[in-house]
Amino acid sequence: MKILAISYSQTGQLDDILGNILSPLSDLDIDRVLIKPKKAYPFPWTASEFFDAMPETVLEEPIELYDIKFKHDFYDLIILGYQPWFLSPSLPISTLLQLAYFKKIVSETPVITIIGSRNMWINSQKSINMHIVGAGGRIIGNIPFIDKNPNLISAITILYWMLKGRKDNMLKIFPKPGVSEDDINGAKKIGLILRNNIFNNTLDDFQNQVISSGYIKISTSILFIESRAKKIFLLWARIIKKQGLNKQKRFLLVYAFIYYLIFALFVVAPIVLMVYHILVLPFTLNKINKKKYYICQNKL
Repeated sequence: MKILAISYSQTGQLDDILGNILSPLSDLDIDRVLIKPKKAYPFPWTASEFFDAMPETVLEEPIELYDIKFKHDFYDLIILGYQPWFLSPSLPISTLLQLAYFKKIVSETPVITIIGSRNMWINSQKSINMHIVGAGGRIIGNIPFIDKNPNLISAITILYWMLKGRKDNMLKIFPKPGVSEDDINGAKKIGLILRNNIFNNTLDDFQNQVISSGYIKISTSILFIESRAKKIFLLWARIIKKQGLNKQKRFLLVYAFIYYLIFALFVVAPIVLMVYHILVLPFTLNKINKKKYYICQNKL
């Protein structure tokens, strides 16, 4: 079996996850490809560099990538690893999915997506699905690896990691940011499930087995936030692109977005979520559980 494992990882965390997934498959023909933007994204970021990437990321405007050399013209399975940025696929990944020669490789090929994320990945996966299905591919699995700490805590620690480049305990009080070491190392179990499906010719059952193993859990609060946040990000992205035609005005608009995001995340969201959980959720629980089921099945 020919397997293409292709990814972009800015911090290296996703590469570690993929490496563990692929380790039980080492006797197969694996073409491991790392995507490299011509203009490398810094790590750690500065706040201005990170948030300045928002408009183009949300609007999925292609960037320049170094040429990608594939070992084969076609593959029996593609494993695509990516990070969400601003509820969208990272720019290197959205660019990859728009390349004609990659679309040709994806056509008529089963695809498994592996996500390394803070905790919001549903909107970005919707976009990934659209690109892959549009290219004629077939998604047979999606496994998100997330930071399982509470939303506001993980928002603080992920910014610490991104801006300081350190995946340790901030102030020696906060939990470590990102996907836990246990979950990163536990990715080997996903590889074992995949190996079993490959050799039993049951790849179409891969996602069900992953779900049965308890790997995918969706927070009701995060689902609620994601269902509304992407529209707001799109609005800000379009405003910045349209109004920020010179560097100074764009700079001001980007910083306005930063302050809006902080206010929305730490002030508005907790209040709205409290009201939602008290007044709405008890009457819509069955509908929410059904939605979670379809999301776990990657029916977005």
